Amino acid sequence: MRKGEFCLRHKAGAFIFDMDGVIIDSEPIHSRVKMDTFHHFDLSFNEEDLVQYMGRTSGAIFGEVLAKRQRTDIQPEDLVQYKHDHYLEVLRSGTIEPVPGTVELIHSLQSEGIPLALATSSWPVVMHTVLDQFGIRDCFQSVLSGGDLPASKPDPAIYRISAERLGVAPAQCMVLEDTENGIMAAKNAGMYCIAFHNPHSGEQDLSLADRIVEHIHEIDATKL
Repeated sequence: MRKGEFCLRHKAGAFIFDMDGVIIDSEPIHSRVKMDTFHHFDLSFNEEDLVQYMGRTSGAIFGEVLAKRQRTDIQPEDLVQYKHDHYLEVLRSGTIEPVPGTVELIHSLQSEGIPLALATSSWPVVMHTVLDQFGIRDCFQSVLSGGDLPASKPDPAIYRISAERLGVAPAQCMVLEDTENGIMAAKNAGMYCIAFHNPHSGEQDLSLADRIVEHIHEIDATKL
């Protein structure tokens, strides 16, 4: 089978979605919320410099900025908590749209009778907020947050557990991911992985994926 082709020898036993960067274009929202947090605490910061902190935790970013600004009146934890609360506030505002084509794909897969699971590294409260805001909770037979597990992606546990919950062998599962760690988790779980090249997800090595798509609309549920 050539790179980029689907295995059509059998119908997909299940389809598992990542969330951040796949269902919700979260990175631009995180950037916006970080800038709002800096403004709230009267900290000067150039938005263009956020790219230098890609992949690092909010605590590390805020701690470094506070040290550079010699601000000892507040702690990194104060900014992290404000950012977390504000992020949920933005998600619940009703102004955030899903990644184009993803909700349509979810409904198409459901119509084809393919069991669906959500496996995200986001915290449970964020996961549930996204599911409710986009009205897709009932589409999934399993939803699992990495916040409930001892190790996060690239550890394959989140995908293996999702397959077990669906009662489907890992080899019969397809995964939609947008990051190198997510792809590694899916492949280490023994699953077929489709990588979505989201330009907002930073520099990601997607080469381990079985197929790479530039748009979610490229995935045809009737051919899985």
